[in-house]
Amino acid sequence: MCIFGKMSTGHPNDHEELRQLESLIKGNREGFDFVYAKYSRLLLPKMQRMVKVNEVVDELMQDVFLKVWLNRAEIDLSRSFSGWIFTIAQHTIYGYYRRVALDVKMQRYLLETFAEFYEQTEDYIFNKERVELLNQAIEKLPPQRKQIFKLCKIEGKSYQEAAEILSLSSSTVSNQLVNATRYIKRYVFFHSKEFILLCIAAYLKK
Repeated sequence: MCIFGKMSTGHPNDHEELRQLESLIKGNREGFDFVYAKYSRLLLPKMQRMVKVNEVVDELMQDVFLKVWLNRAEIDLSRSFSGWIFTIAQHTIYGYYRRVALDVKMQRYLLETFAEFYEQTEDYIFNKERVELLNQAIEKLPPQRKQIFKLCKIEGKSYQEAAEILSLSSSTVSNQLVNATRYIKRYVFFHSKEFILLCIAAYLKK
């Protein structure tokens, strides 16, 4: 899921760029300065399009190149460097919008704006593409609530069956399941890839 458009995955690095990348990999400032001068210019308009605040763009740009420096040993000279650094920039912007989404007002706005999408509870959280997120959310539930959710939603037990297994009342099972489902739905929604794109779209419209 690319927010920068199509990224190069071939090997268009020219001779001079290869030489400078080799220098960067060795930890030389010359190679880093070359990469920064060339790719900050290419990244800037893309990042400005996704993040409208120039001060934030500057911070994210510095973050991108810090990651380039720290991960320079991972540079593969047989592959496109532009594809590699664009991926780093994309992940950096994803991270920024995840932080934005932690704001309570922003969460409320997103839930109101995308209510129809959010309310697709069962189909959404049990989609196979979100199994990992679902499991993460389940593990964060309190022990009893986790048991109830697994029994009723994963194993298909009725409220009464779950109540008998756990020595609880049916009303307790029902209430706990409602709370568990609400938490899991929010967790999956706010951590999914689709949410990041929704967050970006909503933020840019504000």
